[in-house]
Amino acid sequence: MQKKSAFVAIIGRPSVGKSTLLNKMCGEKVAIVSKMPQTTRNAIRGIVNREQGQLVFVDTPGRHSSEKKLNKKLMEVSKRALEECDLTLYVMDAIRPPAKEEEEAAHFLSACAEKTVIAINKIDVLQYEKSHYAGDLKIYYDFISRFLPGVNEKSIFLISANTGQGINELLDALYEKAPYGDAFYSEEYYTDQETGFRISEIIREQAISRLREELPHSLYVDIADMEFKESKLWVRAFIIVERESQKGMVVGKGGEMIKSIRLASLKNLKKIFDWKIDLDLRVKTGKDWRHNDNTLRKIIDRQQ
Repeated sequence: MQKKSAFVAIIGRPSVGKSTLLNKMCGEKVAIVSKMPQTTRNAIRGIVNREQGQLVFVDTPGRHSSEKKLNKKLMEVSKRALEECDLTLYVMDAIRPPAKEEEEAAHFLSACAEKTVIAINKIDVLQYEKSHYAGDLKIYYDFISRFLPGVNEKSIFLISANTGQGINELLDALYEKAPYGDAFYSEEYYTDQETGFRISEIIREQAISRLREELPHSLYVDIADMEFKESKLWVRAFIIVERESQKGMVVGKGGEMIKSIRLASLKNLKKIFDWKIDLDLRVKTGKDWRHNDNTLRKIIDRQQ
């Protein structure tokens, strides 16, 4: 049997469940997940190996309009992924009607409609029998017909990234569209992320899940040092915030917050890596880092 292979860009507005979908398709934790919009800052690659061949998914930051320097950089990541990939997986949200951001995303995809597959996610939240979906989701089909007429209805799938409903059919459609070719990675790979990047992302996930809403977009994680010591991976990492006043929020009263972030990070890292990890986690200030081109380049381009 001749194998297929393709790079697939995952595109959609913020909070549609792209990262959750990527993890479900790969069967492993590849991308961090948060209820906070704009959690994804890099092109995160997850690999699916099946009898038909190999699909390399590239999860991208949520498509949205913003004049902020960080957000513009994130949109560049999304644009670059779309240009470089063989196929596109456009994810929509079944519980949020299409809005201006959806129109902009559709316009972004209009030139490559023939290589696009659409997943309408979160159908489990509707809590209806399948016979009721057509009426409730007509607005999405009408939107697609109007803004992406080049996408055949057979390329539209109702899915749940949480439960896995519809995922197999979605993957089958992507393999159908994929070109024939050799695998890009060995079959045992489910991601190509470097160790330091994965550790920093897990720490960031645990930090943003515990901190007040204004902080998540104001922090990033820097891995200062890593080395193996006595069969353990020793890691020194810094949670970088923008202002001195934010450091206290991350540290918490009596150091309880930073301790909580550290322990939760270690618990999650244990599920990913076979070796033990000794994590030295600290906090420091990187004044106005979101407006610093060198810092943004370091954060966003490190996994490209």
